[in-house]
Amino acid sequence: MKPKFKIAVIQLRTELEKALTMEKAERMIKEAAANGAKVVALPEMWSCPYSKEYFRPFADAENGETAAEMSRWARESGVILIGGSVPERVGDKLYNTCFVFDESGRQIARHRKLHLFDVNIEGGIRFMESHNFAPGEDITVFDTQYGKMGVLICFDMRFPELVRAMAKRGAELIFCPAQFNMTTGPKHWELTVRARAMDNEVYYVGASAARYEGFDYECWGHSTVADPFGMVAASCDETEQILYCDIDLNEVDSVRRQLPTFLHLREDVYTVAK
Repeated sequence: MKPKFKIAVIQLRTELEKALTMEKAERMIKEAAANGAKVVALPEMWSCPYSKEYFRPFADAENGETAAEMSRWARESGVILIGGSVPERVGDKLYNTCFVFDESGRQIARHRKLHLFDVNIEGGIRFMESHNFAPGEDITVFDTQYGKMGVLICFDMRFPELVRAMAKRGAELIFCPAQFNMTTGPKHWELTVRARAMDNEVYYVGASAARYEGFDYECWGHSTVADPFGMVAASCDETEQILYCDIDLNEVDSVRRQLPTFLHLREDVYTVAK
């Protein structure tokens, strides 16, 4: 039997002053740990306002201040910390990067966003993430004491091939730090979270930022956890809060036995990435 455990999503509102956001993130992570969370997830671009004018000023080198603080928070709270994403500076390039730390504060994974958010929706949002960031190259799956987990970032979740590759590599709990916008959020956010969970019969966590009303980029919020059957296990509204959910990875095996779609992939007919 696999151990059951509690996760927490820190649905944080990013402030224009980085120090205030950092203080708030630390406080909320400590609160989540005190309430029994063993794995804590931050949202996409939690340390930096999600607008191009802030990306470079707020960016850190790979082992910079923000990563060092997340390592300390994980160690002091004794949690696995899915570090949302932050702007990471590597030479002249910027990446939209998630760092993951174990309970001792050791970095155990790093995911650089693979699919950059370049969209121009008629009557909706226009955003060109590739004008500011370079794409990553790696699929990110990592081992923990609770089982194998994976992480991807926001727009990555629209590519089912990526999530399938993570599941094929053994991930049973997948985290997606994100900031869906006010155009696509109401239409696609919960639908996609549930679909990625259902497709692969895994737990899927959409870890959103809280909405900052009146800011250039307003995100949808509504962090959501879907179970291996594709049902909503936990969700919230758009406001700043901590969302909790109990995880039982035994459910992955149970659902796959009952409805064995993931176990009946026809790899003799089509290729499934590993």
